[in-house]
Amino acid sequence: MQKIAITLIVICICLYSCKSTKHPKIITKKSEQTQTITKRKSEVPSKTKTADYDVISTIVNNAKEYNGVRYKYGGTTTKGMDCSGLIYVAFKQEDITIPRTSLAMSKEGRPISLKGVRKGDLLFFQTNKNKKVVNHVGLVVESLPGLIEFIHSTSSKGVIISNLNETYWRLAFFQARRVL
Repeated sequence: MQKIAITLIVICICLYSCKSTKHPKIITKKSEQTQTITKRKSEVPSKTKTADYDVISTIVNNAKEYNGVRYKYGGTTTKGMDCSGLIYVAFKQEDITIPRTSLAMSKEGRPISLKGVRKGDLLFFQTNKNKKVVNHVGLVVESLPGLIEFIHSTSSKGVIISNLNETYWRLAFFQARRVL
């Protein structure tokens, strides 16, 4: 099983490294040293381009730097971090501004099916049984057939990497969205 997973990862890396280096599909506008995500109106969804993949990999690595940080509601530092704070900071370190709350983030980008999820996509959850509202977000760090891992901050364990196949997360899953 490990050999298959390693083979798939190597194939994915090879495919991504062979892609064109044309201008990324995201147009960014600089204002006060930050970028705002703006999609082209005529954009047709396509496979990840090399420039996009580099930015996405860096954002994922930014998030991973906080692995093990304790949970703190409203937190955005190594002293404590909540789920949306983690995602916000990971993007902000690359001068990409996204909304600060998971609910606001869930309205950005475009929805995608779980089969189409890839590294850098956002996963949204409804974890409150009494309210059907998005209240949790995670960032996909690995996406292979049958395996979607995401980094997020939980109130019980802080910043961790989880698997969408875990019963709790599979049942709480609401939607996936692509912002890059």
